[in-house]
Amino acid sequence: MRSSLALILVLCVSACGLLPEQVDETKGWSAQKLYTSAKDKLDGGQFEAAVKMYEKLESRYPYGRYAQQGQLDIAYAYYKDKEIASAITAAERFIKLHPNHPNVDYAYYLRGLANFNDDLGLLGSYAGQDMSERDPKAAREAFNAFKDLVTRFPDSKYAPDAVQRLNYLVNTLALNEVHVARYYMKRGAYVAAANRAQFALKTYPQATANEEGLLILVQAYDKLGMTDLRNDAERVLKTNFPKSKYLSGKAESGKPWWQLWNW
Repeated sequence: MRSSLALILVLCVSACGLLPEQVDETKGWSAQKLYTSAKDKLDGGQFEAAVKMYEKLESRYPYGRYAQQGQLDIAYAYYKDKEIASAITAAERFIKLHPNHPNVDYAYYLRGLANFNDDLGLLGSYAGQDMSERDPKAAREAFNAFKDLVTRFPDSKYAPDAVQRLNYLVNTLALNEVHVARYYMKRGAYVAAANRAQFALKTYPQATANEEGLLILVQAYDKLGMTDLRNDAERVLKTNFPKSKYLSGKAESGKPWWQLWNW
């Protein structure tokens, strides 16, 4: 029995040795041919296959225009394949390796897009959750990437879209601070609420979310008995948001207007 089993094993090993080795059809391909094949796969939506082909291109021909463009294309392939972390890493690598490349502005733009869409997340996509109610880390990263693009390459064809996204992100980040300040107000942490509202006002002075942030500031200072600071915040709210809904309340009970607003 044992001898039969040993014979079978020997035959299996021998048979495996007779199998032909897998042939790499790309062996001997030029850099141009590898790049063209990778680009065809990318354009055809075969993102994983495209990444593998770009990796072969860079390993065999690490220098030259095809390798450089391939490094940028691979970031886009990861982005389209929803491999967000890999897309960001690839874009940052390209920026580091080729800071003067004529298409480096696209790397900044792609890094911003990847972070921007990463912040939407599965929960936000399917549950309709507001970006401002989620962890703002990706939003901050997207903001910094788009800001770098607009600052470094104001004439880039990607700059107009980046500016629009920046405007959206400014208010999103300010709203996030206001959400936190509101949370502290509900729990009676008035100093913390005032600090977060102040941070939003100073960091994102043009954000429309500051309308509510100023209300929180007025209420927090009132609760803390800081009359002068409360009056200053009220004056700023009235100056910057003269038609604010928070100012339209009628205090029939004789209470100040800010005491009418609760969350």
